[in-house]
Amino acid sequence: MSPWLEMILRFLLATALGAGVGYQRERAGKAAGLRTHILISSGAALFTIVSIFGFAGAVDPSRVAAGVVAGIGFIGAGAIFRGARDEGIAGLTTAASIWATAAIGLAAGAGLYLISVIATAVTVGILMIPKVGG
Repeated sequence: MSPWLEMILRFLLATALGAGVGYQRERAGKAAGLRTHILISSGAALFTIVSIFGFAGAVDPSRVAAGVVAGIGFIGAGAIFRGARDEGIAGLTTAASIWATAAIGLAAGAGLYLISVIATAVTVGILMIPKVGG
């Protein structure tokens, strides 16, 4: 397979998987919905693809992945602070879905197709579990 086709496939897979998680969040009426999750997953994949193919040998892809993980923490923290209420902290599940979606994008961008698809299915399944006691 040509490198260009490989890069495109990885990027499109990440976009589709991010849409899967985002669709569930959108249906649940959460602030971080379809577009947010697509952008997070596709952005994480693009950073990974660029580090692997664009800077082959010059940049350690694991350093780029670590940067994505650190950066996505700020977005997740914003989701938590935005949801803070007098009765307690809100937005933790949204922050966790953002974090998981970034990981899915990293996996797809690295060419780990099967685990990225499985991780998406597990993430969506977990998000569909009804909230207990509140």
